[in-house]
Amino acid sequence: MAWNSFATPLIGKAVRAASRLAHGGGSAFPGKIVEQIDPQFLARTLQQLPLGVVLVSGTNGKTTTTRMVASMLESLGLKVFTNPTGSNFTRGVVSSLLAEVSLGGKLDADIAVLELDEAYAVHFVKQVQPDYCLLLNVMRDQLDRFGEIDNTAKLLSKAAEATTGTVVLNREDPRIARLADVTHTEDGVEVRYFGLDKSLRSFFPSDDDMRTTVDTESAADTEASVGIDLSESAESDENTAINDSSAIAKTGENTEKSENTESAEQFPADVTLLAVGDHRASFGIDGETYETGVKLEGVYNLYNAAAALAVVRAVVADAQAMFLPFEENVTDELLRQVGISQRMIDFAHSTTQAMIDAAAEVTPAFGRGEVIDVNGSPVELLLVKNPMGFRLSLASFTPEGCDTMIAINDEYADGRDMSWLWDVDFSSLRGTGVAMVSGVRAWDMALRLEYDQVPVNSVNTELEEAVSTFVNANPGTPKHIYCTYTAMLKTRAALGKIAEVADAGVGK
Repeated sequence: MAWNSFATPLIGKAVRAASRLAHGGGSAFPGKIVEQIDPQFLARTLQQLPLGVVLVSGTNGKTTTTRMVASMLESLGLKVFTNPTGSNFTRGVVSSLLAEVSLGGKLDADIAVLELDEAYAVHFVKQVQPDYCLLLNVMRDQLDRFGEIDNTAKLLSKAAEATTGTVVLNREDPRIARLADVTHTEDGVEVRYFGLDKSLRSFFPSDDDMRTTVDTESAADTEASVGIDLSESAESDENTAINDSSAIAKTGENTEKSENTESAEQFPADVTLLAVGDHRASFGIDGETYETGVKLEGVYNLYNAAAALAVVRAVVADAQAMFLPFEENVTDELLRQVGISQRMIDFAHSTTQAMIDAAAEVTPAFGRGEVIDVNGSPVELLLVKNPMGFRLSLASFTPEGCDTMIAINDEYADGRDMSWLWDVDFSSLRGTGVAMVSGVRAWDMALRLEYDQVPVNSVNTELEEAVSTFVNANPGTPKHIYCTYTAMLKTRAALGKIAEVADAGVGK
């Protein structure tokens, strides 16, 4: 065994421990050190996994969907390695590995589910060819990094091209759906799609569909046309039938086809999101309809759930092909010899209903619909980082009966270019106003709100001070904080000083 099989984990773990003590949370610095001293560590470690690697990328929903896939696979019995903190650069994955590998370099897992930044996915697949690749969407995001939206699509195409097993694509996003053309189907690579019923497509426009600001009247008309209740404050009854028109968006009613509808329908979806309601969803799989309650917040996360289900179905199908034909003749000794566990065989027996049940138990990722109780007030953190994400968040969470705060930073992880804020329609906030605006770009945000005639009660660029003032006002009133990535991390840190905040590996 090579020297670095022992030395690299030891050195990496030591650096990681020192980094966590210094920074109070996760850090990619240990990964940077390990990449320099042992460039093969990442590939060598992940090659151990019997069911391979799932790569998740795209503009919106990476962290939440990665969490969904990992959580569902764990619920179905597998041991899963993932990068749960959203540290989605290659060195971030390496840092996460250092927390899990033994001193001998052994990773005790069956499969890896990894979130990768659109650009860093290119670097990752040069080292590790994923067995599964889930590509979610392409939106204008971090324009200073990615430039034109087609550049982002080109980056994601490299991940699709490198995948050796199954590529799962969003059929509703034309730039993503077209990536089927670069997959190596001639070598046995399978392409699967997740999609929307036509009644829901207006809620999930592509970047081309959006073009410019979406006005409130249009959004309201759409809401009325499909009979959807996007209010998270609406009363929910677990026993309410999913076909109750007051609580669920119906399929096939009063819906106009978008420009991309006809092309989308050329691709049969492995999993289709049929209907959404208040913490409820309906999925179409193999010609059957599966209805379930969900713990996730926001209508957009229900579509992410469809994406996650499509990936899990692909993994289960491969496990069935690998294990079930030999099940009757397999002994414990043979399992040990070939490195297969009984739990993998049990996993191969997973039914569609079991997958649906697993999806129902997934909880929000940190800062993405995460709810923190502060002195009796539920404070919900809502990550926003591009026009599409902000639009969907505003549509999913009614401002009535809640206090609203917006925190905007422009650090590297947020993207320096904040011009996208002018492509978001904030007029839904006119009636309630915004109680607090904060972050490095607080005054820019306040100006944007003024143009949409949204009253702003207070502006404070000192984020910690602003968070404290905001959450302590109006005790008992639910609160929404819309925030960019680094603002979300700093908001969690501020809340951690006055309330119980879960340790997500990014500090409190």
